[in-house]
Amino acid sequence: MNVNVTQSLPCTIRNVRKGDGTDIWKLVQESGTLDVNSAYCYIMLCEYFADSCIVAEHNRNIIGFVSALRPPEMPDTVFVWQIAVRAGYRGRGIAEALLRTLYETACRDRVRFMETTIAPSNKASQRLFAKMAKTWKSALVTKEGFSSQLFPEGAHETEKLIRIGPLRHNIHDRMETVT
Repeated sequence: MNVNVTQSLPCTIRNVRKGDGTDIWKLVQESGTLDVNSAYCYIMLCEYFADSCIVAEHNRNIIGFVSALRPPEMPDTVFVWQIAVRAGYRGRGIAEALLRTLYETACRDRVRFMETTIAPSNKASQRLFAKMAKTWKSALVTKEGFSSQLFPEGAHETEKLIRIGPLRHNIHDRMETVT
């Protein structure tokens, strides 16, 4: 899908391909905020989770990436694992375009909730998901996610679980009550 994220930045938003794994790995390394997994992990995401992992391209270069998956025990939920935008392209709506594309796919698949975990220090991601919940007219609920005690000593700060939903199949629907 070709979209103009901004008037001056034509982008292609598409599902990942196996050949994207190394470029995604490099993008995550350059992000400076995300945990970097092995290149093999990103190749596997591209191979086995291509339906829920999306990239943004500009001039055939990957400038944004979102990885997500459907937890087997929660078929009505899509979990966003990582989202990154290359430094020179931040603030131009690329992250929103990636999540919007994921949202549209999720709604087609009858997903009702989007979840992610965010460290308290990651203010940009907190703002992004709050903005998307408002755009989608859905509630945003914050719960305990992963305690820092689950990670090797000093390796990671606590992450809060963010849950957005119920997602609307038509974003113009009124907001439902969350129970």
